[in-house]
Amino acid sequence: MFFDPMWFLFAVPPLLLMLYAQIKVSRTYNKYSKVLNAQGVTGAQVARTLLGNGGLGHIGIEQTPGELTDHYDPKEKMLRLSPGVYKNASVASMGIVAHEVGHAMQDHTGYLPMRVRGGLVPLANLGTTMGYIFFLIGFFLQFTPLVWVGIALFSAAVLFALVTLPVELDASHRARLMLQANGLVSMEEYNAASAVLNAAALTYLAAVLQAVSNLLYFVFAALGMRNRD
Repeated sequence: MFFDPMWFLFAVPPLLLMLYAQIKVSRTYNKYSKVLNAQGVTGAQVARTLLGNGGLGHIGIEQTPGELTDHYDPKEKMLRLSPGVYKNASVASMGIVAHEVGHAMQDHTGYLPMRVRGGLVPLANLGTTMGYIFFLIGFFLQFTPLVWVGIALFSAAVLFALVTLPVELDASHRARLMLQANGLVSMEEYNAASAVLNAAALTYLAAVLQAVSNLLYFVFAALGMRNRD
């Protein structure tokens, strides 16, 4: 399977897009993390302002290790920001923080795609690991039913990626609205923050294409086995 030319046809284009997206995110973040915002407010201060004005003053804010590890934890009701975002008064920090507050808003309003994604997490984790294992074992043993079990399991991971895309895009949309509504950005800063959000959105799109391409190849391989049978 690893030398099947068809695998490269399915896998390489989304892989290249993912690499490009990661480079784009890194470059965009590095560029705008060095641009101070006119308000002089750190990421933590932006978070507290947006949460407070959005009626989410009960949401906690804390630092988390790493770079671009920022996320909202719906179980703990906690906004976790990387040190570079938490402490810095940059335009990039504003965009990233607003995006994560967007997730907090989704949680608060019961945004359906976010709830669906949360419910898919256990199944997606199982499908990502066990799907590959069942598929590979079935493929090497040439046991088609086991291959289809792997495909069914991996489909859960694909569904998770598909649901994640609108969740992330909606959070970025909310972020833009909040930054403007709270008077935190000038038009130039709004465009810069949008550039950071757009770069991140490309990674979510690449993840979807990568998952779908893998699934399509698995199905292609399974159908090939059936034809040989």
